[in-house]
Formats: sequence, structure tokens, C-alpha cells
Amino acid sequence: MGINPRKKTKLGRFKFASVLFSTTLSLFILGLFGVIVIQAKTLTSLIRENIEIQVFLNKDLTVDQKMGIRRTLEAKPYILRKDGKSGVTFISQDEAAKEFLKDTGEDFTQFLDDNPLRDSYTIAISEEYQTAESMEEIVKEIKGISGVFEVTYIADLVESINKNLFKVALVMGGFILILVFTVVMLINNTIRLALFSQRFLIRSMQLVGATRGFIRRPFLGRALLFGFLSGVIASLLLFLILEYTKSNVEGFSLLQNNELLFALFGVLIIAGVLLSVLSTLQAVNKYLNMSLDELY
Repeated sequence: MGINPRKKTKLGRFKFASVLFSTTLSLFILGLFGVIVIQAKTLTSLIRENIEIQVFLNKDLTVDQKMGIRRTLEAKPYILRKDGKSGVTFISQDEAAKEFLKDTGEDFTQFLDDNPLRDSYTIAISEEYQTAESMEEIVKEIKGISGVFEVTYIADLVESINKNLFKVALVMGGFILILVFTVVMLINNTIRLALFSQRFLIRSMQLVGATRGFIRRPFLGRALLFGFLSGVIASLLLFLILEYTKSNVEGFSLLQNNELLFALFGVLIIAGVLLSVLSTLQAVNKYLNMSLDELY
């Protein structure tokens, strides 16, 4: 009569597929929301870059006087600087007339001998100065520059953008807290269930004199591996989805921020390792501290 040998259970071994899948899925969902937050931030920056102040100049200014005003504006700390360029753009009265004709279809040169429009500078303002109070101070300061005729900006637009962005930030912040809590609980419960089958093996190791550190070591090593693999897989899936979307959706690339994106991938890998290791440590300690009756 043949003997069926019992399959040996190795210390620290728990279900690979279920733990890896659950942890990867949790990190993927967390990363997906992280991508949304990054793109919302990028979109916010693009919107804020379009908040501009129009600086109209006095007529009959010399070229040197106009350049002097430009240098004065470019030296201000509130001017947006991007890719090594300042956010100060000169628009001559002739260019303004062409834009007016393009926008309205009306050519005022047919019934006016003189161009009533003025040379102007359009300046983009840095995000940190885009509050109602700061914008008013900036307008007041620019009006004091010699050669400046008038300074205008759409005050209602600035106030509306700030209010709406604050509301969106509050809602997204709440979602992030809920999502993080859910992910932590899901990973923790998955690992606890996976370790449940090894509770008697843990007790057996204790009875033969194994130290707590010796028992924990294989569990923590495997948890570290699972967490790292889950973070890498989740990051790779997100990257492939973003690349596919970028190549098929026009304008999507404008919302890409590679620095923040790769930082997010790093956070996912670190989060996967930390959550897996901490959850495993908590579960193993729980079974180490249980009495034999409690194990049943």
C-alpha cells in the first residue's frame, strides 16, 4: 500500500497570487487617483498661466522708454518665469489692431484716421501672487511706473478661479483620505488572511525554541518582496495606460508632468513595501502572542 507524503509547509510561505494581486490592485487604484491629482495640478497651473495683466502705455513713448518699462516689469518678483523666459510680452498698437479685426471682423481704420489702440505689455503672474489682495497691490505698483497709462485685469475671473480651486482641493483631499484608509485596510486584511493558515506552524516554531526574530524574518522578507513587486507592477500598468492615452487623445500630453509622475511611482513602490511589511509584522505578532486556545 502506497503512502501519500504530506506536503511540507515552509515557514514564511503564504499564497503568492492572491496577496500579490490584491496588493497590486490596491496600489493601482491609489496610483490612478494620484495621476488624477497630478493632472489636476498641471491643469490648474495651465489655467493660472492664462491669468494676465494688461499694461497700456502712454502714446509717443520712445523705444528706449518702452524698453525701460519692460526691464522694470521683468525685474519684479511676481512675474511668471517659465523655461528661462519671463512672462512679459510686448504688443504694439498695430498688432492690437490686427487682433481686434480678427476677433470682431470690424476694421476701424476705414473710418478713423488714427489708431486709437495703444502699445501694451501683457504680463503673466506667478501662482503665489494670484490672490485678490496681491493682484490689487501689483496693479497699484505698476500704475506708478512712469509711462504707464492704464493697468487692467479680470478681477472676477481671478476670484472665481481661486474659490473653485479651493473647493476642488477640499473634495479631492477627502477622497484621498478615504482611499488611503481603504487601501491600508484591504492590504492589511489580505495579508492577515494569508497568514491565518500558518498560525499553528508559528506556534510549533515557538515550542521548539525559535526566537521571535527568527520566526518573523522569513515572513517579513517575503512581504518586502511582495510589496516591491506590487508597487513595480502597479506603476508599470499606470505608465502603459498613460502612454496609450497620450498617443490616442489629442492634448492629453499637455497634462503630463513626468517629474511628479515618476515621484508617484516611487511613492507606490515605497508604500507597497511599507504596507506589506507592517501588515505582516502586525499579523505575525498577533499569532505569536496568542494562546493555544485562541489559535483554535
